[in-house]
Amino acid sequence: MGSRATFYMSWCLCITTGIACVVLVVYWYWRWHGGFAWDGTQAQFNWHPVLMISGLLVLYGLAAVLFRVPWGWSHKKRGWKMLHAGLMLAALILAGVGLHAVFVVHRNLNIPALYSLHSWVGMSAVVTFAWQWFLGLVGFLLPCSAPRLGGALKGIHVWTGQAVLMLTLAACISGINEQLFFALDGVSASAYSSLPVEALFGNMLGVLTVAFSVLVFGILSKTDWQRPNTNTNDEATPILMREEAI
Repeated sequence: MGSRATFYMSWCLCITTGIACVVLVVYWYWRWHGGFAWDGTQAQFNWHPVLMISGLLVLYGLAAVLFRVPWGWSHKKRGWKMLHAGLMLAALILAGVGLHAVFVVHRNLNIPALYSLHSWVGMSAVVTFAWQWFLGLVGFLLPCSAPRLGGALKGIHVWTGQAVLMLTLAACISGINEQLFFALDGVSASAYSSLPVEALFGNMLGVLTVAFSVLVFGILSKTDWQRPNTNTNDEATPILMREEAI
């Protein structure tokens, strides 16, 4: 099987896994936690995991592999740069709304905020992502961006791009596990250790987030799937992760 066919199989599997992550997290909070609203209650909190997984994990990961898609190689890279940056900005906005939702609920219900490992890792992911997006804008996308500046920032851009995805995965896993421990406490519901249906469902979602992240890193690590350098501006391409093998 050719390298291009293998790429498209991997890319389609990555997209399918990402969509499955979003569908499962939506169903989880609709089925077991009362659905969604924007009223400062638990129903508003339910937007937090949905928006974080949808934006900070899935949309982020798909935007990361955008430059690997072969049918885009024949088009000018400027347009793909804009699409890449736009998708990343959309992911950042979703993450920001997700954070706003949880902070509002914690304030309304007098719940302490930013005390858990999950919250520390998640905030680290968002702050690093915001910084990385800004560096990408300044170093690679603005008309006044100098190639020398892009070259100087490329290593930082590469490192932070990888760090964001790893931090996001850690936040997703810890958040899923934290929610299951809180909800399945053995008093108001079955104990997590007895593996009720919700526990199995949440664990499955966690496994899917790992699988999605592995697929993204796998696609980015294949040197055969890099976009060919076709002009002198390629060095300043605003890629999220390294164009060389990870």
